[in-house]
Amino acid sequence: MPPKLNRERALFVLGKIDEILAWEQRKESERDTKFVELGRYLCEVRAGQYWRLEKLKSFDEFLERRFPESRRKAYYLMSIHENLPLQARRQLKEIGWAKGLELAKVARKEGQKFNCATWLHKAKEMPKDRFRREVERELTGEDTEPWEIVYFKLYKSQIPVIDRALETAALMLGSNRSRGYCLEMICADFLAGANLDNGDPETLLFSMTRFFRFLPESHKQVFLENLSEKAS
Repeated sequence: MPPKLNRERALFVLGKIDEILAWEQRKESERDTKFVELGRYLCEVRAGQYWRLEKLKSFDEFLERRFPESRRKAYYLMSIHENLPLQARRQLKEIGWAKGLELAKVARKEGQKFNCATWLHKAKEMPKDRFRREVERELTGEDTEPWEIVYFKLYKSQIPVIDRALETAALMLGSNRSRGYCLEMICADFLAGANLDNGDPETLLFSMTRFFRFLPESHKQVFLENLSEKAS
């Protein structure tokens, strides 16, 4: 059964969300100071189903209207509110929502064992990329190379062929490989093919080197042995 709709509270919360989003557009440079409040209100909209006041069918439809470019950010903000303790949320305005999201990942994993003070100190002292790697090491137990999220527009007609290419690459590399690795293999294959005949030998070498990284250790050894035999 859906919860009883509190019309007065719903109007207030929906108005607050629109107010914060409009404020964000006007003052992009100061946007991080409101993200904790926005995440809290979004969680309340979902729990109370306030989107029914606008005669919408679902919370996702509500997010599509407020976040037309990407609903991902809304879920990020909600994750921060849901996973970080109050003590951490009170200080998150100082470090920004991007680092707050990384903190939420650690808090979700560690639960009651989450050392809030230590991680807040790291977030304040470390540059964004270094802090992201610190979180990755905490979550996986492994050191990772620097990385970043890349955004670019795709037309809907392009998505099926790209998804199929990524799925095919995943079958070749193994399902444990990320889509980023799969995309790298596709690009390396393209570069290698484009430079086979009278192309740039340095680009070909670069591409083949990247391919080599994807091979299992046993296959790497076989590859190197074949090279040694041909060289001799």
